[in-house]
Amino acid sequence: MKVLMLILAALLDVVPAGKAVLRQLQPRDSILIADQVEYGFQLDGVPAGTALALPDFTKVSNDTLTLVRGWQLDTLSTQRARKGGAALHSIRGSIILAPFEEGHYRLPEIPVLRAREGADPDTLLFEALEMDVKTMPVDTATFEVHDLKGQMTYPLTFKELLPWIGGVLLLAGLIALAVWLVRRRRAGAEALKPKDPAYIVALRELDKWRGEKFWAPDKQKAYYSGITDTLKTYIEDRYGIDAPEMTTAELFDALRKAEDLPEDLREQTREVFECADFVKFAKHVASDEENARALPAAVRFVTSTYQTVLEEEQQPQA
Repeated sequence: MKVLMLILAALLDVVPAGKAVLRQLQPRDSILIADQVEYGFQLDGVPAGTALALPDFTKVSNDTLTLVRGWQLDTLSTQRARKGGAALHSIRGSIILAPFEEGHYRLPEIPVLRAREGADPDTLLFEALEMDVKTMPVDTATFEVHDLKGQMTYPLTFKELLPWIGGVLLLAGLIALAVWLVRRRRAGAEALKPKDPAYIVALRELDKWRGEKFWAPDKQKAYYSGITDTLKTYIEDRYGIDAPEMTTAELFDALRKAEDLPEDLREQTREVFECADFVKFAKHVASDEENARALPAAVRFVTSTYQTVLEEEQQPQA
């Protein structure tokens, strides 16, 4: 057992004031290593206006006995003043210590300098106390060494997850709002752009099908579908006919009413549509001659019919 002696220098005009106070902050039948203890004094009948000077115990703190908290004064009770006198207080002053080594400790005496009105200053000396610090006893006969256990985990509750769920939903909402605003802005910008005339759009689409590479048997279906779909879209815009929903026979019956469409041009275009129907629905393999005629006939149909549009636009200016 190690005995630690903590001694303070003697002070003049010392007045014995009883024993100091030692109290465990963790109620036990003994003091264990790292337990915190409150060490201090209690002074009763202190007149109002009394000044107290407390000793510096920072030098007491070391590797074996640590000062956890410095001095703290608390008023326990107050007695009303009599006529012509001052109120009397009951005061407790204390520090908090924590021992980190087993042994017998002798704590230092507590000198308190007191200054009262109408009296000479004096020093109240509270007697030192002793304490025994113990470790948890280990039964060496039955003691077994076990591996360290991992950190204990607890299941997450919905209440704990709720802020995270709310944050994710809020973030998703902000992202969706940002995407919607960007798309709306782009749509507005597209709406402000001048729309190309139908014949320009049609000629641009037909130009994508130039080249003999599309004449291969496995590509003819896409080749003829691209040509006829482009022509149907152009006819719908140029003549107001619901061409995409019509069969070939219905479409060309409707085109008979188009006064600016020559008969020979209509028949050439019909041949392209009929050949396309055979390729798409009857597994017909078009010849090179048919393939070579299809695209020029479609381009001729567009360029011939849009000339009348230009003439109609120029006529009011004449």
